Amino acid sequence: MNMHTQPVGELLRTWRQRRRLSQLAFACDAEISARHLSFLETGRSKPSRQMLLHLTELLDVPFRERNALLLAAGYAPVYSETRLDSPDAGAARRAVDLVLASYEPFPALAVDRHWNLVAANNALPLFLAGIPEELLQPPINVLRLSLHPQGLGNRIENLGEWRAHVFERLQRQIDMANDEGLAELLKELEAFPCGRQPAEGYDAEFGGLIVPLKIRTDAGTLSFFTATTVFGTAVDITFSELMIESFMPGDAFTAETVREMAEGA
Repeated sequence: MNMHTQPVGELLRTWRQRRRLSQLAFACDAEISARHLSFLETGRSKPSRQMLLHLTELLDVPFRERNALLLAAGYAPVYSETRLDSPDAGAARRAVDLVLASYEPFPALAVDRHWNLVAANNALPLFLAGIPEELLQPPINVLRLSLHPQGLGNRIENLGEWRAHVFERLQRQIDMANDEGLAELLKELEAFPCGRQPAEGYDAEFGGLIVPLKIRTDAGTLSFFTATTVFGTAVDITFSELMIESFMPGDAFTAETVREMAEGA
């Protein structure tokens, strides 16, 4: 059964279990009785709109799914979903572009909830050299592009470790959001050929605590670490799901080389 056709009580129970909370623990967090929560989950009681928003906030349910729970309970959705190219999103889109530009000369890109490229700064071509045109047709999925053997997959020195890192991160997102699109993407990426393991000595870099992205280029091997930025004050579905991935230099050689490449462009 599709999750969105379930009664609201079953949906609440599913999200509670997904967060690995007992009824008693969650009831305490919500400051309601375990009996009341049990009645809500079994359908003996219907949650008010305010209670439903309270519970989904505590469970950190994504905005898109909160709307689905509201609909299941017979209430109107409260979270908008604005297209990035719509006039209403102009100011917010400029904010995204400003954040991306602030990372130059190092690459940064914005992706949607399924890792499709939404926007990027002027340093992105650093990653695209030599990639076949057919892989760059929109929508560009950046995880597919990074692991595809004709994409970045044949240029990433530590592909085995990077691949494992991507899979672990995707699985965490699937566990958190129950997103079928992400589950399908993970299956697709797992079918790609596995790359060789990283060069000896990798564990010493960043104390073995951060997985770097090591890319072979004509100028030498460039090493980056990534950071993710989200809009913590977003109240719109689209912007709440938007992620900005920045690639910062992992060593002095990378920092100097990328700056020189940018100046010579």
